[in-house]
Amino acid sequence: MENFVFQSPTRIIFGKGSEEEAGKETKKFTNKVLLHYGGQSIKKFGLYDKVIKSLKNENIEIFELGGVKPNPRLDLVYEGIKICRQKNINFILAVGGGSVIDSAKAIAAGVKYDGDVWDFYISDKKAPQFLPVGVVLTIPAAGSETSNGSVITKEDEKLKKAYVDENMRPVFAILNPELTFTLPKEQTLYGISDILAHGLERYFTNSKNVDFSDRLIEGAFKSLIKNTYIVLEKPLDYAARAEIMWIGLLIHNGILGMGRIEDWGSHMIEHEISAIYDIAHGAGLSIVFPAWMKYVYKHDINRFAQFAVRVFGAETYFGEEERMALEGISKLRNFYKEVGLPVSLKDVNIPDTYLEEMAKKCTADGPVGKFVELEEKDVLSILKLALK
Repeated sequence: MENFVFQSPTRIIFGKGSEEEAGKETKKFTNKVLLHYGGQSIKKFGLYDKVIKSLKNENIEIFELGGVKPNPRLDLVYEGIKICRQKNINFILAVGGGSVIDSAKAIAAGVKYDGDVWDFYISDKKAPQFLPVGVVLTIPAAGSETSNGSVITKEDEKLKKAYVDENMRPVFAILNPELTFTLPKEQTLYGISDILAHGLERYFTNSKNVDFSDRLIEGAFKSLIKNTYIVLEKPLDYAARAEIMWIGLLIHNGILGMGRIEDWGSHMIEHEISAIYDIAHGAGLSIVFPAWMKYVYKHDINRFAQFAVRVFGAETYFGEEERMALEGISKLRNFYKEVGLPVSLKDVNIPDTYLEEMAKKCTADGPVGKFVELEEKDVLSILKLALK
């Protein structure tokens, strides 16, 4: 087990009706807020009105910035920074999923910075100061509601980059599983894929003596898979929605990665796909992960065999660990297919046109991934595997 330091300052308010606490929680920090959100769904299903009422009940002055898209854009971040500076706003309330939260975090990082907020995403620079961010979560997926990261897309250059900073963890996160009842099936599945990927990036590690966190991640996988099938059959099942929402938070707030060297190579590869083709992040991850696994599994066949047995209940064949490892990869891919997620680039109509460009961009700053360090040629090979 590796040395580690862990601290999560995010206050979590979980359960039915919890969105009505948004005003009281925000009031602890400010009398003026930037309300940041995506499209019209929060208005269509009544969440917008509830949040506005909650804020007004606390006499909080409200400024709004909607329009966040999946793979959130840098241009809207610039707009948010401008509004906060002009109106002297010192708090951001993000109402939405990971894209909205990531956009809010980027705005929070840029308001007090004299330079370009994009600097933090393309260099080792850190923001000198962050505005506090609160969250009302509507899509369990990215885990951004308590995480220390943000991912932003610079659309004109087709670049998608991450910025990690402990100071960007939200100060509170409100999670009501009922808010996920209205999610379209594909949105639910993309979120589940994202959650699963966050566990996979931590599970495949070179760190030794991490059995306890292995078991925690495996338990999260098993519960997530079980509740995926329940939600697909019964979209209004509160208990299953609650399990998925809680797993999404815990699997990415950092605690399950403590003492482990995490990988993150597959995420870096997916960023290049969605930067060019603007596909859903979860869709890209269900495509990349089986291909990545096929490419790297021989690096630690025993870990892949363990994954197959403990997560998917594969048969144990003593002395045939490779057979077990390959069965686990197959079972994961079949799970994706069975629930309706894409498992190849052809499933989302992506040709081989930009594979070389994506591989080059992915490794422009050096190898990606820690389980196996991937050079440009390795990324290209994984992308080619993902075509099939």
